[in-house]
Amino acid sequence: MSSRSASTIFGGGFDIEVKEARIRTIDEQAGRPGFWDKNLEAQALLKEKAQAEQTVASWRKEKRAVEDAGVLLDLADEAHDEASRAEAAQAAAQSAQAVAAMELARMLSGPQDHAPAIVTINAGAGGTESCDWAAMLLRMLSRYAERKGFEVELTDFQPGDEAGIKSADFIARGEYAYGYLKAEAGVHRLVRISPFDAAARRHTSFASVFVYPEIENDIEIEVKEADIRIDTFRASGAGGQKVNKTSSAVRITHFPSGIVVSCQNERSQGRNRDLAMKILKSRLHELEERKRDAERDAVEAQKKEIAFGSQIRSYVLAPYRLVKDHRTGVEKGNVDAVLDGDLDEFVTAYLMGVRNPNRPAD
Repeated sequence: MSSRSASTIFGGGFDIEVKEARIRTIDEQAGRPGFWDKNLEAQALLKEKAQAEQTVASWRKEKRAVEDAGVLLDLADEAHDEASRAEAAQAAAQSAQAVAAMELARMLSGPQDHAPAIVTINAGAGGTESCDWAAMLLRMLSRYAERKGFEVELTDFQPGDEAGIKSADFIARGEYAYGYLKAEAGVHRLVRISPFDAAARRHTSFASVFVYPEIENDIEIEVKEADIRIDTFRASGAGGQKVNKTSSAVRITHFPSGIVVSCQNERSQGRNRDLAMKILKSRLHELEERKRDAERDAVEAQKKEIAFGSQIRSYVLAPYRLVKDHRTGVEKGNVDAVLDGDLDEFVTAYLMGVRNPNRPAD
């Protein structure tokens, strides 16, 4: 690799000049009288500036490292110095990995990507099979969130009639939780020999996943008392005798939007009510964002019918073992690892915009 080819790792995708111009603009705004009159907007601008400065500094550091490695490699080639050539190649490879991580971080620059994620899982048609599959998805996504270092809080759990779950909600809190987990939104398809079929036949099951950003408390979403109904009931999931014997669970129905939110994880009815209201406001905020922004319409379009032909990923356990993402073409044969939360390869490909060449354009 020459010094010229080394520098091609940096193709300008980070828009460094644009970021530097933005930093200067924010500096100018911060120096004007009245900048702090709108405290929240000022804080948001300074946070944007800090992130841009970090990106620029990291970009320049790795660019210098790759260029230095390229020069060293040119000198090693001239001197036929294998040790220097190996050192330069290793340094360039390390910088290339750092650039790849920066590129992924650039994909997590959406206005809500930094927010906690509210994940909703629903079983599709198919009775016990789909309910069991939904429970498997709950475990897979929870494990993935834990692997990323996110705090996971189960907020609602509706068990299936015989096994698994009809639906479940959880909140994942951590750095870029929504940015990562939004890659899992869509319909997931499972093909396996059914453990519930006495004839041991192969079954296909579907379950859906949708992901919302949890909005900050400082974002004002008005919920009028006349627009909601609050019901209390006994929790149906695990949680101890007190949870199951008292009407601590809360369900909020928002009439204008038709949104229904349940929360039964906490022992306190008040805590469940507060958490359910927070989730409702998050969903209402997301609804308003979709109305104002065409990109939000695209996100909403991912909520397809939970059936064949609309899946984003297939998990095949029989007659062979393979997980395939239909959006990116990424495949993994270690199905057990994937179901245990090993989703990084799928998520990264989605965030980087890798498209399956055999998949038609949306």
